[in-house]
Amino acid sequence: MKRWFFLLLLSSLWPIRPLPAQNREADSLRRLLAAETRPDTTRARRLRALSVALLLTDAAQSTAALEQALALSRRLRDSVGLGPELLGLGTRYRRQADYARARASTREAQALFTRRHDTLGLANVFMQWSLIENEQENPAASLRAALQGLPYAEASHNLIAVNRLRVSMANVYVQLHNYRDVLLVLQPIFRNPAALADEQMVASALTLMGNAYQQLHDRAKAMRYFQRSARLNRKLGDSLSVIIDEISMSALYAEQGRLAPAMRHAALARAVAYATHDVYNEAPAALAVARVYLLQGQVDSALALAQNAYALSLPTRSNESLRRACDLLARAYAQQGNFAQAYRYQGLWAAYEDSVSGVLTQQRSSALRYGYELAHKQDQIILLNQRQQLQAQRAFRQHREMLGLLAGLGGMLLLLALLARNIFLKQRANRTLNEKNEEIGHQRDRLDQTLTKLKATQTQLVQSEKMVALAALTSGVAHEMQNPLNFVNNFAEVSLELVNELEEEHQQPAPDAGLTTELLADLKQNLLKINQHGGRAAGIVKGMLEHAHADPGQCQPVNINNMAQEYLRLAYHALQTKHQNFEVARRFDLDPALGPLQVVPQELGRVLLNLFANAFYAVHEKAALLGPDYVPSVRVRTRRISGAVELHVRDNGSGIPPGVMDKIFDPFFTTKPPGEGTGLGLWLTYDIVTKGYGGSLTARSEVGAFTEFIVTLPQDQCVPVAAPELAEAAGE
Repeated sequence: MKRWFFLLLLSSLWPIRPLPAQNREADSLRRLLAAETRPDTTRARRLRALSVALLLTDAAQSTAALEQALALSRRLRDSVGLGPELLGLGTRYRRQADYARARASTREAQALFTRRHDTLGLANVFMQWSLIENEQENPAASLRAALQGLPYAEASHNLIAVNRLRVSMANVYVQLHNYRDVLLVLQPIFRNPAALADEQMVASALTLMGNAYQQLHDRAKAMRYFQRSARLNRKLGDSLSVIIDEISMSALYAEQGRLAPAMRHAALARAVAYATHDVYNEAPAALAVARVYLLQGQVDSALALAQNAYALSLPTRSNESLRRACDLLARAYAQQGNFAQAYRYQGLWAAYEDSVSGVLTQQRSSALRYGYELAHKQDQIILLNQRQQLQAQRAFRQHREMLGLLAGLGGMLLLLALLARNIFLKQRANRTLNEKNEEIGHQRDRLDQTLTKLKATQTQLVQSEKMVALAALTSGVAHEMQNPLNFVNNFAEVSLELVNELEEEHQQPAPDAGLTTELLADLKQNLLKINQHGGRAAGIVKGMLEHAHADPGQCQPVNINNMAQEYLRLAYHALQTKHQNFEVARRFDLDPALGPLQVVPQELGRVLLNLFANAFYAVHEKAALLGPDYVPSVRVRTRRISGAVELHVRDNGSGIPPGVMDKIFDPFFTTKPPGEGTGLGLWLTYDIVTKGYGGSLTARSEVGAFTEFIVTLPQDQCVPVAAPELAEAAGE
């Protein structure tokens, strides 16, 4: 079972009811809202209920109703209603693939629940984060969010929230092919009768269990779980999940070679998808039918359906459907003997191949799981320490009570009897204390052993994190290099075919001049693409070599004001070389009392050039959109703060969206078109400033208004700039 299967299974935080009941409830709520228009909390609650009732029948109206409820709650300052409304809008935006708004709404809900100390609300927030990260193909982040939400769900004693987070974790384990872990996470749900009341969650868990048993080659159990899930989803009126169950059973029958029932279930899934206008699931259903056609030897029918599914998957950006369509097309063309098309779709399949089961993701998910277990062990140590203190206090109180009893009896007994009894009691107390001391000593030894094991585990986790970081860099370089190389290879292959066609046309008795011109134009365009993507690959290699250079340079006292003016002039000259008539207003606000700064000039120059080049690029892009009414401007400001120097680079360009701001310092991340950037500039700048000088690099921006980068460097510190990890890797 692939990722897209489970996104719809986990797509709502509310239970799904049968559609007729939802329609009746929606009509009733509309009449109530029309009859009573007073803007109060009752109207807000009715709008929320209307949004839930319309969730499956009309997504647009469902979102609009909830947005009205949110606006009304803000006016009324109703913090109780704000949380569910923000979280519900996050769900609806996520179902519409509007992840920027989904993240913003979920982030605001998280802040609200944190202020109110609402543990159940926070559990649902982290459930939402897990789903958002899952849909954006970030399984490690999805697992981390689910693990963060579990303590809140357990603290709220809400079984539904706990089990839904378990289903989300199982979904990630399926993607990582950890099918044994899927069973371990989900089996406790079916052993608890109270958990079975949440039928939507149970349906999702049944599908995941079926998939796990299918991958473990226990087809009988897999079929039972898929059939139970289909029955339950039909009862709930969840046609989307019914489609998924039918596709699952079709795939299971196809694996067993039973093509008649496989075709029956696939055709039923496709019919339901078309009847419900489910554009997202039309492609998977068509692929299920195409797969059976291919197994039956009906290659032409399989090709037609697979090509249709590929076209349907492009607007929905379903990488999983695109990958499966390319795989079917490659195999079908290979059976026809059309190896050129088979090779083309095989290459596309490799490009769409999901990498979530790779070594890096496995290591990250394992580290998260070990961290979660470590936290639980630390809680156990704290609990044992508290019990030990409680036992010591109890022993002390018992000792005091014993002394008081002896004092009360002293007046009633003779001195000799009192002494004898006192000696006996003291001996008995000593024996008890010795036994307790012995028991406490054993507990202390056990705790010391546990603490030693935990320290060893922490050491292993630190080493694992270092290896994960190096693996992330290596994987990033390989991934970024593979994209332009794939383009170069593909365009080179197509160009070779064009040359062959040109030779054949040239050998004709009467060559077609128009066809020759068209072939030459296509060949020129392909060569331009090869040159462009080859330049990108060369830029990546050059950037990595420059950053990993073994010679860090010598620290020298420099005037950062002079350097800023000089490098801004160089960057502006480079801009005008490409765009001769483009002018930018350059302003300086430099602190004359800044004093010299101990740095490596060439490294600081690289930082300044990267920041200035990005600023000029931003204002040029905005000028291209707004025309002559826009006045581009770049401002450089320096100032001295306590023990450090600040450099501000501000432009009035188009700004950076909030959803992109968190990624701008990641290696190979760029918003520029292909061929205009490698995604290394800001990452190298951040690496030089933070690791080389112990400084900081931050950014703030407003979309459509400005972007400002702030570099902070210590006044009296200079260390080699080459990052230790990269230098060590280059030496090896």
